[in-house]
Amino acid sequence: MRSLRGLVRLALAVFFGLVGWLHLARPEPFLQIMPPYLPWHRELVLGSGVCEILGGVGLLVPRLARTAAWGLVALLVAVFPANVYMATDHIQVNGFPAEPWMAWARLPFQVLFIALCLWCTRPERPAAGG
Repeated sequence: MRSLRGLVRLALAVFFGLVGWLHLARPEPFLQIMPPYLPWHRELVLGSGVCEILGGVGLLVPRLARTAAWGLVALLVAVFPANVYMATDHIQVNGFPAEPWMAWARLPFQVLFIALCLWCTRPERPAAGG
């Protein structure tokens, strides 16, 4: 179980690092899904990219992994409105799903990523009987 959790933590670190880098290198697709009621679209996209990179790196540092996971959970909750906006307003973005149902299917993945971040960084339980 320990190695599976480590592998999931590594996969999440790579995922968040890459997605964070995309926010910085190509912010345009992310800007398109920003809900109009939020201010400072560019700053929020770039800031979320930096947070994703830092969270991904933090997952790789055992001393910081749990804190990084909670930071990523907060980030996933914070960006959820953009994903909902994409689905409800049928926002079409290059590189993102073209079919409306695909935008809706993305939403449960936020919950999955939250669960995986918390699961792979939770403290180990001591072995029974010793």
